[in-house]
Amino acid sequence: MRRLFIFLFVGALIILLSGLTPVQSQETGNQEIINPETEYLRIRTMAFEGNLDAAAADARKLLNAYPTYGDVRILLGRILAWQKNYEEAAAVIDTLLLTEPDNADALSAKRDISLWSKENTAVVTDFRTGYSFDHFTEPYTRFWQVFSVGAGHRFGWGPAAAGINIGNLITDQETDIYATEVQFEAEAYPRISDKNYAYVGYAYSPGNYFPTHRGAFEFWEILPKGWAVSAGLNYYYFDRNIFIGLASVEKYLGKYWFSGKCYVYFKDDGPRASFYLNARRYFNDFNYLQLTLGTGTAPDEPYNIREDINRLNAHSVRLAYNFAVDGRFTVKLGAGYSREQYGDTDPAWRNRFEGNVNLIYAIKMK
Repeated sequence: MRRLFIFLFVGALIILLSGLTPVQSQETGNQEIINPETEYLRIRTMAFEGNLDAAAADARKLLNAYPTYGDVRILLGRILAWQKNYEEAAAVIDTLLLTEPDNADALSAKRDISLWSKENTAVVTDFRTGYSFDHFTEPYTRFWQVFSVGAGHRFGWGPAAAGINIGNLITDQETDIYATEVQFEAEAYPRISDKNYAYVGYAYSPGNYFPTHRGAFEFWEILPKGWAVSAGLNYYYFDRNIFIGLASVEKYLGKYWFSGKCYVYFKDDGPRASFYLNARRYFNDFNYLQLTLGTGTAPDEPYNIREDINRLNAHSVRLAYNFAVDGRFTVKLGAGYSREQYGDTDPAWRNRFEGNVNLIYAIKMK
């Protein structure tokens, strides 16, 4: 009887201890995970080594076991994005942002996923056309309009485009100018690394109102937690060389993007600056509404006509709306107003209006 009691006691103790000590499994989801942090590090290492399918599967298992483990959700979102599954990746991050809207790592991941999705759009080659105008009535009436046509292509190193702009200038009877001229331009956004990309552009015109030469360069550094900075230089030649430096700070915050940009115009009598604030609301990865507020002397892009270099000061507001009609057709709309100082006497100010519409049609998809 005593032996039977000892046998039953030892058996019960073994069963109890085995129940308190679950076995960790790194291969199947049928057993419990003894240390979620260790499992997270293992999955991350697996993903960095390129085993994305297995890493995604194990990340889902870990997330099912620990639904509030935010780092796992962020890791799963990035893995899905590396697999080019951008829509699901964004949804995974959005789920975390619903409960932790200020999670800096989640916001940084959402910004990277948005950027990667744009770089990996299905559009390979596109046809683009556009129209823009600029108008004021003081001290004379001037109507400047530009018709553009061109094409874009996405190379392995980034997107590029080239086109022709036809400018038409109409003034009042007193100044009596009616001129049409052409400008040829090309631009590209080369990707330097996962954290760096650039903008380079050049344009040439044999006319009098476009700059004879226009060159531009800007370099971006992507920082953690949704931040980015850039710096660059714009060059123009009319009847003399003109240099305008620029620098910006950018921040992605959930569905919003904010930017502060400074332009410095190096004039003969000293530098002149202008400042622009941008706020953009994304409705998805491609559709957005943007508000721009600006003040100062130095003009910003686009820089098309010599009248811009003569202004003394300006305060401006602009709206832009970009949206995709379907998978192949994209529309970009913009409108703006400036209160601009053009003379020292009184001082002299004028109202200036601008607008643009651009259409992009994908003629080749992946």
